[in-house]
Amino acid sequence: QVQLVESGGGWVQAGGSLRLSCASSGRTFSGGVMGWFRQAPGKEREFVAVIRRPTRDTHYADSVKGRFTISRDNAKDTLLLQMNDLKPEDTAVYYCVARTNSLVLTALRQGSQYSYWGPGIQVTVSA
Repeated sequence: QVQLVESGGGWVQAGGSLRLSCASSGRTFSGGVMGWFRQAPGKEREFVAVIRRPTRDTHYADSVKGRFTISRDNAKDTLLLQMNDLKPEDTAVYYCVARTNSLVLTALRQGSQYSYWGPGIQVTVSA
């Protein structure tokens, strides 16, 4: 059974940093895509960032570009999201996602394209 589990969320003041991790079990997604989505209260779920394997190219939402960095720790088979210069509007539940094969970028920004989702983790940024 495939499982994705997020960790590293919490509370931080604006301008601070957090690092999210996502541990996968059941399969390695070696040829596919892993990424992050988020959903704030009362808002629709939105794309944050993805990383494709094995090309390792990354793509970000405009709202986080330059502040967030997505990467993989291959030794631990863990997905990471380093979040710097956090803003109150980054407050949301963050979800780790994965799929076993890649797609064009426009499709990768759609949550419906991912078969596997973690339970989500809360990130709260205070002003």
